[in-house]
Amino acid sequence: MSVSFGERVRAAIDARGRLCVGIDPHATLLAAWGLDATAAGAREFGLRVVDAAAATVGIVKPQVSFFEPYGSQGYAALEDVIRAAREAGLLVIADAKRGDIGSTMDAYAAAWLTPGSPLEADAMTANPFLGTGALEGTFTLAETHGKGVFVLAATSNPDAATSQRATAGDGRTVSAQIIREVSERNARTTPDGEWASLGFVIGATVDWREAGLTSFAPSAPILGPGFGFQGADPRDLEARFGTAAHLVVAAESRSILSAGPEGVREAIIRRAAAYGGVHV
Repeated sequence: MSVSFGERVRAAIDARGRLCVGIDPHATLLAAWGLDATAAGAREFGLRVVDAAAATVGIVKPQVSFFEPYGSQGYAALEDVIRAAREAGLLVIADAKRGDIGSTMDAYAAAWLTPGSPLEADAMTANPFLGTGALEGTFTLAETHGKGVFVLAATSNPDAATSQRATAGDGRTVSAQIIREVSERNARTTPDGEWASLGFVIGATVDWREAGLTSFAPSAPILGPGFGFQGADPRDLEARFGTAAHLVVAAESRSILSAGPEGVREAIIRRAAAYGGVHV
């Protein structure tokens, strides 16, 4: 029986720490790296980040949106980057944030989670705000193939308060309701003592009390964007995530990528060490 995605994340954190390196070929970063804002530039950027990360961390997260402006060539570049990362032994989280209903969402999931697909990743991010039930096909596909899904639950952008902090009839916030519904599903499919493969995206700068969040079971990985450039510090991880701190995959991008092509490897080593990964 193959190892579940949740357990693979757990093993990656145990082996190489919790840092997840974002692969974000934003036009300004491409220029700073001396690369053109083209599919070829994005491909070169991504492959260099993969090469720098492979010996140090266990997880990378390509931001799909920064490849999309280049059309089919951009997607071809993303395919190459994902393939190189997986061949290097890295877990790849495709930050696609897809969300839809019925067969449309199932098709999105098939693109990112089907073995042999050109865009095959180990996990994807998904938007549940059309209802977590709309993601049922995605969850099933992920579990069938040993993949993972990180469900957006509580993001730190200012506009999140309008929808995510709204309360339902039982007094729970929308964010808390999403976590409860996904956790109930995890409880039906996750063996005792293992990490579930359906995790959550919870911003590192989110105030859990304000967002109405509490602990959840079974254990499931938390993708925590917002460390580094966006203000969250590794030293504050336990204060920010409480008893769930051990579940956090800490995502950083600009704080690392701004070091440039000559400094990115050292930046990854330094930031990984801050999360208890490699020692410098």
